[in-house]
Amino acid sequence: MESSIIFIFLSLSLFSNNCNFFFQVHASKYNHGKVKFKLIHRHSPELGKMSGTTLGPPSSSRERIKQLIHSDTARLHAISHRLVPRRKNFQVETLRSSNLVELPMRSAADIGTGQYFVSFRIGSPPRKFIMIADTGSTVTWMKCKYKCRTCFDDRIHHHERIFNPKTSRTFIPIPCLSSMCKQDLARSFSLQKCHRSTSPCAYDFRYSDGTKVLGIFGNDTVIVRLTNGKKIKVPDVMIGCSETIFGNFHDIDGVMGLGFDQHSFAVKAAEKFGNKFSYCLVDHLSPSDLVNFLVFGEVDDSTLPKMQYTELLLGIVNPYYAVNVSGISIDGEMLAIPSYAWDLKSGGGFIVDSGSSLTHLVEPVFNQVIAAFQAPISKFKKLSLSVGPSEPKYCFGDVGYKESLMPKLEVHFADGAKLTPPVKSYVIDAAEGIKCLGFAPTRWPGPSVIGNILQQNHLWEFDLLNGKLGFASSSCTLDD
Repeated sequence: MESSIIFIFLSLSLFSNNCNFFFQVHASKYNHGKVKFKLIHRHSPELGKMSGTTLGPPSSSRERIKQLIHSDTARLHAISHRLVPRRKNFQVETLRSSNLVELPMRSAADIGTGQYFVSFRIGSPPRKFIMIADTGSTVTWMKCKYKCRTCFDDRIHHHERIFNPKTSRTFIPIPCLSSMCKQDLARSFSLQKCHRSTSPCAYDFRYSDGTKVLGIFGNDTVIVRLTNGKKIKVPDVMIGCSETIFGNFHDIDGVMGLGFDQHSFAVKAAEKFGNKFSYCLVDHLSPSDLVNFLVFGEVDDSTLPKMQYTELLLGIVNPYYAVNVSGISIDGEMLAIPSYAWDLKSGGGFIVDSGSSLTHLVEPVFNQVIAAFQAPISKFKKLSLSVGPSEPKYCFGDVGYKESLMPKLEVHFADGAKLTPPVKSYVIDAAEGIKCLGFAPTRWPGPSVIGNILQQNHLWEFDLLNGKLGFASSSCTLDD
């Protein structure tokens, strides 16, 4: 099976004060098998071996956590600017298909632009690109050379991956005079100026860290390989051809948009494969033969324990995937956290985000969780990572440490589902000889974020048709 990569929920997010919007996911007439992408974490040795990138393992475990925290800081800043409550008003039609598209993922390192990456083939003939898989982005875009004669010439000279739409017979620019450009793509930063009637729809993305990306919108065909080995085409996928980039993104080819939006790759691919996508993340420090993956279609794995389901709050805080958390317990005792902290309408709420590493809790939640851990961690020597102002605040020496000495944490959802992560997902290895609580405070009001470390060793299923999030503990060894 061909290797592929995708960055789950995962990376930079655009500023946007979008208004309400409406869209419909249409039923598929096709009967395809599952598609599986390999998700590569930023600190994976695999990315370090790829040409045109400096990603890969950090020089030390301390540097590893420093990079993750740096990325989280930019991520949380983006989320706080992006989350504007929106009204849920769209319809997802039934798709009768048991097919599955499966994509593997591995762990890797970056400059604050993402946690997971995916190998993505687009165009006719298809070309491979290494993309950030991001549930916080709605547009799939890549470095591109369309009208600009000198753009990325230095990178082309070094055989780096640059998309040339003129060599793809299936690439069709979106006209700048079209309603698609002027209305549908307005929230994706399309420019309203149209120099000629034949000009393509242009965009100007501004990321929260100051990065600026300019280019044009078009549609092209994506090639995916099913788990039975057959290749199929996903036509008319909207992509961005980015010719000018100011800021970061030096080490990546582009972004795969997995956020909830009618033009995102997640929704487009899910339409074709059962209106569902899933992912599974192994421990960041796991051996390299264990693979993270992203799947489009129905996951039928008899080795999984029974899936638990909770409501997926779609269309409320697009493009993010929000859930209805009702409480957190420590060793079976519910913490005294005010109910408004869970309420999206009151400025709180929770989102599930693979682009954040730590789990970020608003102050009313963070304070209660940390207080519950004070007694068990007080038995160990208090230490500091000294990696910056946003570092974990509660770290300690691991001499005499055993997981059995830590309390059991559980996240409770309003409809009865309960996430019970392993201890290693909330008491993390931060540096040699140092453990830290894997929580970070974030300002109130605002959302709390379930980060990818707390999500590890679980399969997460996003059912876009029925508005459900399923999860179950897993070793992430789904058969093809």
